[in-house]
Parts: sequence; structure tokens; C-alpha cells
Amino acid sequence: MSITVNGLEELKAQAGADLGHTGWLEVTQQRVNTFADATDDHQWIHVDPAKARTGPFGGTIAHGYLTLSLLIPLFSQLLVMNGIGMAVNYGLNKVRFPSPVPVGAKIRLKGRLASVEDVKGGGVEVLADFAVEVDGSDKPACVAQAVYRYYP
Repeated sequence: MSITVNGLEELKAQAGADLGHTGWLEVTQQRVNTFADATDDHQWIHVDPAKARTGPFGGTIAHGYLTLSLLIPLFSQLLVMNGIGMAVNYGLNKVRFPSPVPVGAKIRLKGRLASVEDVKGGGVEVLADFAVEVDGSDKPACVAQAVYRYYP
């Protein structure tokens, strides 16, 4: 289930809103390998299933930054924004990776709009609190506070 807003005024009215969570997304070895190629990070814990079976995680795991990058498409499942002219990923206030994402695991995003404040230029700055949950795990794979700016 997602929340839909039409314009910045409706977005501001959602400050503090719990956005719920997305559906589950399976993290495949192909996705991990593609990310490794894009970032030149081919560490064996990510891309060598045979060696990783004997490693600390019992198999390959997703890169932390791959998990972080999935905030972008997953967030769009939680909050649909119409009537916005431009969106900017402004940064991150805090990011942690408390547990790994094993390849083959399913993840989902849980979100909350911590704040929505006016900024210079007629836009708003949104602080969004996120947790990437792993199916069957008590600990999140990633917790982050993302900063976005939206303009008319």
C-alpha cells in the first residue's frame, strides 16, 4: 500500500506519517554480480558462491551499498508524488548495515517521513527514516535516514 500526494502542500501534510512497508523483493546472485561489475567490487563474499559457502555467512551476500541503492526504487512503492517538478537525492544523515542480506533472501522497505520542511527556492526538504528488513531475520539489513529535496 502506498500514500499518494499531489504537490508540495500535500507532501508537507504527511510529515510524521508512517509509510508502512513495501512488498518483498528477492535479491538474486545476478543482481549482486551486476552491482559488482558496476562498482568494481568483486570481493568473493559477493560473487563467488563456492568460496562463500565456506565463509563467515555460509553463502554470498549483497553489497551493503547495493542494499542502500535499493532504497530508491523501494521508496517509490511507499510514496507516490504527483505535481512535483524535480526531486533531488540530497544525501544521507546516517547509514548502518546491522546484518547481511544473503543472496536469495527477500527484503522489503519500511519507511516514515520524519519531517518535511520548507527550503529556499520554494521546495521542501524531507527526512525519511528507512529500515530494510530481511524476511526471517530479527535485525534489519540497513537503517538509514535519507534527505530528499522536492521542488514544484
